[in-house]
Amino acid sequence: MDYPQAVQETEHLLQQVVDSDVEVLRDASRHVISAGGKRIRPRLTLLAYLAAGGQDLAEAVPLAAAVELVHTATLVHDDINDHGLTRRGRPTINAIWGRTFALLTGDFLFTKVYELAAPYGDLNKMFADATVTLVEGETLQAAAAKDDRLDRETYMRVIAKKTASLFAMATRIGATLAKGTEAQVNALEQFGFNVGLAYQIVDDILDLTADSVQLGKTAGIDVAQGRGLATAMAHMNDNHSASAAGHTTAPVAVLEAPAAAIDPMDALKLKLMSGNYIAEGHQQADQLMAFGINALGVVPASPAVDALIELAHSMVDRDH
Repeated sequence: MDYPQAVQETEHLLQQVVDSDVEVLRDASRHVISAGGKRIRPRLTLLAYLAAGGQDLAEAVPLAAAVELVHTATLVHDDINDHGLTRRGRPTINAIWGRTFALLTGDFLFTKVYELAAPYGDLNKMFADATVTLVEGETLQAAAAKDDRLDRETYMRVIAKKTASLFAMATRIGATLAKGTEAQVNALEQFGFNVGLAYQIVDDILDLTADSVQLGKTAGIDVAQGRGLATAMAHMNDNHSASAAGHTTAPVAVLEAPAAAIDPMDALKLKLMSGNYIAEGHQQADQLMAFGINALGVVPASPAVDALIELAHSMVDRDH
């Protein structure tokens, strides 16, 4: 089985594993899975497996599918919390079936992860650690938004937990299954972690700058609910940041607009667009991607490593 075949087989397994004699669970699960998506996390698992010397991609496919199911389950739950109406270009589960069935479908997807990962013994600990960390990140984000205290430091802690942890697990689990050396496993994990941070920063920028058609999901939710990079930068303490950097920071200009002409979310967007927030976010994402790619220096050169680097660039250099 080559890499493209493994990606196809992962997709087939995702559809197969959510079969159920409870129709709403089956139909809702297949609805969100069949919407597609970038499938970044399972690709990371498969490519890390190959990069670390794995020879039989068939043994990595169930783990790749399990990683994607963790991500998909979190999206279902996110759409409940965010009241999101579209995801991956189609109506969300809660928009069609309601919040109760959406919650149960997310739970169903999480439990199917156990089914896929059960034969892999100790590797299940990686799934447990990553999913615990992911939930901690989502909770930290919700608490910070509620208390209106999402500064830059808290933001980086949140995305490290809610996004980068799963990226790191995706690469680590593939490399571990391939029986890569400790140095290779650690390098691939560092790659996953750093590109995961970069990916989330770009995603949050797009939530600010792109429309719903580009994103395939409801745009502006993070800004409206006091979350994401935009909010973190808008609420950061300039004095603290200047002190840490060892220099003063010039005040950020704010675009003026009649108060009655725009709603609060648009007002925040105008403020953010007027400073250097977007450029700073892109610069940080590029740096994190470079850190991740540099970590691959201890992994033998191969088509899989090249594909990982290409995937990293596609995750950061994107407009949707």
